[in-house]
Amino acid sequence: MAADPEHSVWLGLEYFCSEGDELWNMDDKAFIRFAEKELVKLGVLAENAVKTGVRVQVRKAYPAYFGSYRDFGEVRKWLDTVENLYCIGRNGQHRYNNMDHSMLSAMRAAEQAIAGTGGREAVWSVNGEESYHEERG
Repeated sequence: MAADPEHSVWLGLEYFCSEGDELWNMDDKAFIRFAEKELVKLGVLAENAVKTGVRVQVRKAYPAYFGSYRDFGEVRKWLDTVENLYCIGRNGQHRYNNMDHSMLSAMRAAEQAIAGTGGREAVWSVNGEESYHEERG
C-alpha cells in the first residue's frame, strides 16, 4: 500500500466521533495533521515524518444487522477466496469487536500474510464466541 515500500510505512488510525462534531467537521488536511501530531506526542513518529495522508470518514461505522446475519457464512466463504484479503476488525469481520479484538485480528492477519499460508481461520477465530466477554461475570 505504501508508494515506496523501501522507505515508507502505511499506518492506519481510527478515530471515533459523531457526524457533525468537531472531529467530523475538521478539514481533511487539518485532520491528517492532527493525527500526525498525536503520533509524534506518543513517540511513534518524528515531527514532519508524514509524507502523505488520506482521510476516510465512515458513517455509522458500528455494524447493524436486520434479519440477514444468519447468511454471513456465505459472505465469509466468498471473502476467503480473495487471495490477498484478510478481513479484520469490526467492519472487516462484521461483528462486534472491541479494540483488543480488532488489533488481535490484524496481528493474526499479518502473521498469516508473512507466513504465506493464506489461512484465514486464525483471523476469523478472534472473538468468535457467541457471547461477549464484557457481559461475562
